[in-house]
Formats: sequence, structure tokens, C-alpha cells
Amino acid sequence: MTQSYDAIVVGGGHNGLTCAAYLAKAGRKVLVLEQRYLVGGAAVSEEKFPGFKFTVYSYVVSLLRPEVIRELELAKHGLQIVPLDAVWVPMENGDELALYSDPASLREEIKRHSRRDAEMIPKYNKMMYKVVGAVKPILGYVPPNPASPGLRGMRTLWDFLDHLKSLDKQVFEQFSKIMTMSADDFLSEWVETDVIRAVMGISGIIGTMLGVKSPGTAYVLLHHYMGELDGAFTAWGSQKGGTGGVSEALASAARSYGAEIRCNARVEHVIVKNGRAIGVVLEGGEEIYAKTIASAADPYVTFRKLIDEKELPDDFVSAIDKFKFRGSSGKVNLALDTMPKFSAMTNPMFLGRMMEISPSVDYIERAYDDAKYGSFSKRPFVDVNIPTINDPSMAPPGKHVMSCFVQYASYDMPEHGDRNQQRDAFGNAVIDTLAEFIPNLKDIILHKQVLTPWDIEQEIGLTEGNIFAGELTLDQLFFFRPVAGWADFRTPIRNYYQCGSGTHPGGGITSGPGRLGALEILRDGN
Repeated sequence: MTQSYDAIVVGGGHNGLTCAAYLAKAGRKVLVLEQRYLVGGAAVSEEKFPGFKFTVYSYVVSLLRPEVIRELELAKHGLQIVPLDAVWVPMENGDELALYSDPASLREEIKRHSRRDAEMIPKYNKMMYKVVGAVKPILGYVPPNPASPGLRGMRTLWDFLDHLKSLDKQVFEQFSKIMTMSADDFLSEWVETDVIRAVMGISGIIGTMLGVKSPGTAYVLLHHYMGELDGAFTAWGSQKGGTGGVSEALASAARSYGAEIRCNARVEHVIVKNGRAIGVVLEGGEEIYAKTIASAADPYVTFRKLIDEKELPDDFVSAIDKFKFRGSSGKVNLALDTMPKFSAMTNPMFLGRMMEISPSVDYIERAYDDAKYGSFSKRPFVDVNIPTINDPSMAPPGKHVMSCFVQYASYDMPEHGDRNQQRDAFGNAVIDTLAEFIPNLKDIILHKQVLTPWDIEQEIGLTEGNIFAGELTLDQLFFFRPVAGWADFRTPIRNYYQCGSGTHPGGGITSGPGRLGALEILRDGN
């Protein structure tokens, strides 16, 4: 018997689940098709070794849109985020930098490194709050076609330009600099201390094959600065049970509104008839039909794998082929026999917070230098988190898991041999670097999982392993994400929509693309 739905969502990542939840809430009969055995895409938690549960690909929560939390009532479905309210950085000279959430403690710590920075950083934060306030409305806009915006698009452009005109001169100037400068050049105008600029600057390179001194990275910094947790900008948090708990909360919300979710259901291609998407074919040949198909996959998968090229305009295909992925991030997950001991850490409270191996700006830039020609960083930037401190259920009693988000690693690293050799060499470089700051690390590792960008692509289907489903460079934002003229979640194929991170407002665990994509589907009456 042929199955039929109002909407099929291809991909059960967090954006696909978000899209499905909004459509189902609006009364649509919705089916989510996920190729893996569990939902979540890159936001999953899995027990990779007996008793040890990892946030396998992603690592922390910050960018999840508050309107999604509110409108889908995610707290009722198990969303439980613990704030990571401090940052700790070991320095190569044996000192440390501790960034407290408490303003008084933060000021005293910054003053220990630089009296000038202790005065300037509050001013910098105040300025950035203003810039975030100026730019934040963009996150909720549907990007118009700049060449042919139409009445609705003209209204969007006018509203935003009118908003920009209302900004005071300093905020507008800083916004202009952010859109053009490197993260380090921008920060250098405010901060003199190298290690402080380094830890602030890493937000400008996450998920991007650019260095902290590369023009355009100041915007990536702003993108992460716009992240919020319970109304607090730049706040980061850890979901109980790992980021898979965010996906499970979204899945629970979608089911509560009537959405059906099928795992182990790989979509081979989308059925197109007379320029209109009418269904999908699953691996094995099963056909399922729907009035609307929404792809939460990245742009390459959405248009070059799921759709026959002849169904798309040549210039559109060319634009998709030029869309940059360039996965630059790897992940190392460690199962530990006991607590790691950081040599420079004077206060053990920081073990439960975010720990950044980013001791200097040159350290980060050299890490990029190693990777930009097709290798990995010999001494990488590593974002270290020990989630078992806040959630002991993720490991056996007395044991711990360590989540290490790493930059940089190229998608292809032929100088290091075959894929297995590349993975081993990359993992060894990460552990060797961590051991410089954690002397007992190698003695307490029970198990390790190493993921290069290529591994991420193979396991969850993200093209070139890019965690943002496409780089967040200025030429791939807003109007141009993923293609100029098609950034409004629609596609050249009628009733075929986009709702993944390769669309506006971009990557991270945001749910923004899923929500906006669903609202556009509903606007069209589908």
C-alpha cells in the first residue's frame, strides 16, 4: 500500500527534527526519515565503549534559539542544559588564565595579566552586546533575493537598513569592522594581552578553514557571540547526557505533535515529476509520497546526491558545486580511568568548565599553517570538556569521559598515508599536545575514539566533514547561503525545501534553519 504524507523531512538531525515539530504542530502529517539508527545527526550521544557515553561529534550548547525552546516547550521534553560559566586556559610558561563569569573575579584575574585589559574588556563586552543587539534580528529574517527581492524582500531589506540607521556611530563602525577584519586584528584594537586575545579569538575560527589572522573571521567570532543560554549572550552549556539530549528533546516534541520518525531509513533520491517533488525512494526501493519534501541535509547532499542534475538549472548546479565545505574540525573522545590533572590549574573547579588549549595567538595561527596545505595541526587548538563532572551518568563510577574538539584537520591528508594512518597520526598529535598540559593523561586513557573530517563525512554524511554544513565565510552568509536567489529555503524544484545548517542563519546547534524552513513551508500553504 502506498504511503502518503503532507510532508517528508529528509534527515533527523536537530534542524530536521525542528522543522518536523513545527509542521506537525501546525497540523501537518509529517514523516522524518533518518539514515542512522538514532536521531540527531551531529548532535548525538552514544555509548562507544561499555559504560562510557560520549557527545560524539558536537560538544557544547550555545546557539540554540530561545524561541524554539519556548515555542516547542523543550523543557517538558527533557531539555536540561547546565551552564559552563567559566573558561580556563593553560599557558606555555606554566601560568594560567581563568575567565570567571563573576565580574569582580574576572576583573581581578585580567588585572593580574594587564591593568589596561581589565579596564578595556568590560568596554569591549558592552560594545559587543550592542553589536549583537544590532545584528541579532538578522537571525530571524528570511533572506530575500538581492537581485529580485519582491515586495516582501524589499520590506525585509528596508526594515534592516532602517534598523542599522538607528544605531549610534560607534556601534555601526564596529559592525563594519567585524564584517571585514580578522578576529585577531579586531580584538587587537581592544585587548593587548596575547593569551586573552587568543582565547577570545578562537570563536572566530571554529568550523572554518581560516586562521585567527584571516580576514572575515571577526564575523565568525560575532556568530558565536550571538549564542545565548537562558538569555545570556556568549554563554555556553552542557546538555545532560550530551548534546544527543537536545535532539531527543526535539524528537519528543515532534512526536507529541503527531510527527512520525523512522530511523535506519536512508533516502536514495527525491522523486521529481514535472518540476515538482512528490516523494522519495529509500534504499531498498521503497517509495513514499508527500505533498512537500524538506531536506535537512547539507546543500551538496540536498542537490547533488538526492536530485537528478537534469532537474536543476545549470547555473544553480554550478553554484552548489562552488559552495565551500572544507571540513577543518576533528574530534577526539577519551574514556579515562581517573581524573586528569592539569599542571597549571590552581583551582579544580575549572575541571567542570571549558578548558581551551590556546595559549597564544601565534600558537593558533601556526596550527592553521600546518593544516591549510592539507595536513593537521602538529600542536592543535583543543577545546576540552569533561562532562562527567556535571553528569556522572556518562561513565562508570570513578571514571570520566573527555570531549576534545580539535582544529585543525584537513579532509584529505595524503602525506600521512591511508585513512587509517591519517586518523592515527592526527589522534596522536592531539594526545601528545594535551599531555604537555596534562602530565598523567597517557597513563589514564582506557579507550579513545578519533574522528577526522573524512570520518565525520562517512559516519553522518556531512560533506567533507564540515560541522556547519558549509563554511561561515562572508560569501556564504545570508543572501548567499547556499546560493544567491535561493536563500529563502525554497529551491528550483516546486515543493522541495531546504531546512538544514547550510541555510541561514548557519551552523551550530541552533534550530534556526529548521524553524525558518518550516515557517516558509507553512507560508506557502504546504
